[in-house]
Parts: sequence; structure tokens; C-alpha cells
Amino acid sequence: MTRRAVVVGTGHYLPERVVENAEFEATLDTTDEWIRSRSGIERRHFAAEGETTSDMAAKAAERALADAGLTAEDVDAIVVATSTPDLTFPSAATMVQSKLGMTKGFAFDVQAVCAGFVYALSNASALIASGQAERVLVIGAETFSRIMDWTDRSTCVLFGDGAGALLLEGQEQPGTHRDRGILSTDLNSDGRYKDLLYVDGGVSTQSTGYLRMQGNQVFRHAVEKLASTANTALDRAGLAAADVDWIVPHQANIRIIQGTAKKMGLSMDKVVVTVQDHGNTSAASIPLALSVGKERGQIKQGDLIVTEAIGGGLAWGAVVVRW
Repeated sequence: MTRRAVVVGTGHYLPERVVENAEFEATLDTTDEWIRSRSGIERRHFAAEGETTSDMAAKAAERALADAGLTAEDVDAIVVATSTPDLTFPSAATMVQSKLGMTKGFAFDVQAVCAGFVYALSNASALIASGQAERVLVIGAETFSRIMDWTDRSTCVLFGDGAGALLLEGQEQPGTHRDRGILSTDLNSDGRYKDLLYVDGGVSTQSTGYLRMQGNQVFRHAVEKLASTANTALDRAGLAAADVDWIVPHQANIRIIQGTAKKMGLSMDKVVVTVQDHGNTSAASIPLALSVGKERGQIKQGDLIVTEAIGGGLAWGAVVVRW
């Protein structure tokens, strides 16, 4: 028998404010058609004044717990993937822990930008497999609207705010590729490509900074690296692309999503797409898409799912999970 991290609950939260593409036309040299044609994005959500990353993360976590029929006292650990925490420290995860009323266990953040949720899932799976935790809340939450340069039309129209959460539970499985739970992971990074996607500020430079991106270069790396990491993770699980029921990718750009599916030899009918409604929510995009896909009735128990993401660093990776 093998101990697997099985998904037992999902939830997501989106801020009330919805920003349609047309709203940018008043302040930028752009149009709804221009944004849609290059990204597939139609709208995104922005956090309200005073609404923080940990606020959204806690709301998504509450919904995941309710979906599982459990409470915060049933949880041993919280892992929050974010690049936009409320404070430099303490971690957003400890703030979520407090907001949920959870007084035991442990909580920490993972920072790998858009690949953060894949990294967080991998860490949570290892905690469960090693016996250090029985149940782990894994949350992706971002307020990227707070690090946008609103004069840069090539980036500020792409990002949104939100949060998504999965509750993982350790369960004994037979130890085959038919098991439920996380079957394999693949993580990668290459710091040589830092200048392709970064924020030009930080604590040690005593500035907040804005997001900067070389979009064409990121696109070039994304399709190749995402398809490669997904196939590597599948191979580690003893599976192939033909076995996949759903790809649930990082929701950055519809052309990247389409290119990755094509490179893997899979139809877009097997891809959960939410980028049109949420924009790029960085580390929140995969758990958001998983929760929405479940709500839509697309994702069902027993389905084989591949999630993959790439972000600043560059950092990228994939997780294979049977629902």
C-alpha cells in the first residue's frame, strides 16, 4: 500500500469587483478586441480597498473545508502559494490559520510566482506521504492588481486577483497508477531567465516595484517547458498523455494553453479553461480552475488530471493527480 495525498475538498473566492476589458479603453491605448485576441481574457476581478491576499485565501479555504464536510480543527497544516503576501512577515499562511480559528499544526508560504501552486502541492504531498501531516490545506492566493504599472498596456490588462484552495487528505492506496491522489510531481527552475518576468522592487531594495515582463520570450519558453514538464510527470506516474482526462493549466494566456495542449497531442476539449473570466491570477489560477471545473461538472472522481504552470524565476512544474 502507498500513502497518497487525495483531494477531498475544493473552494475558491473572487473579489466582487469585475473589470471588463472595455474599462481599460479609457486610460490605455488598447481595446477589448486587442486584449481578447492576444490573451483570451475578457474580464478579471480586482480586490476591494483593504481586501488582502490572506482575506481571500481564508474565504477559499473555508469553502474547501465546507466542501469536504470538515472544520479547521481537522487540518494539520496550511501551505499558501503567493507572491503578494499581506506583509513581508509573518506568512500569509499563518494569517489564514488565525482567520480559520486553527490553533494547532503549522503554516507556511511558498513563493514560486505562477508556478507556486504546483510547488505547494508537491510540498503538501510530501508532508502527507512522510506522515508529518494527515490533512493539508493548499491555497493559491494573489492580489496582483497591487503590483501593476497601469501605464504598461502589455501587462496590466493580463492579471487579476483571487484565491483557490484544495484540501488534501492522506489515504492508503494500492500503489498503482489507478490510485486516487497525487501520483507524481516534477519541479524545475532556471535563474538565468530572471529578467523575463520579475517585479522591479523588494524589501532589500526598499521599494515595492511593479511587474515587468518580456511577453514574447515568456511565451517561447512556456509552451516547450509546460509540455515537457507535464510529460515528465506523466512518465513518472507510469502514464501517458493519452490517459489524461483533463489538463488544468496555469491560466495565463489562451495561446499558451492551446500551444501546450497541441504539443502534448491533446484536444482543447480536454482542457479546463477559465482565463477568459479571471485573467492571470498567478498562483491562484490552478486551484481556481480546479474548483470551477468541479462546479461545472467537468471534473469527476476518478478523472486523471495534469496541472502545469510556469512563472518568474523561471520556475515551472507539473503535478499528476487522480481525482
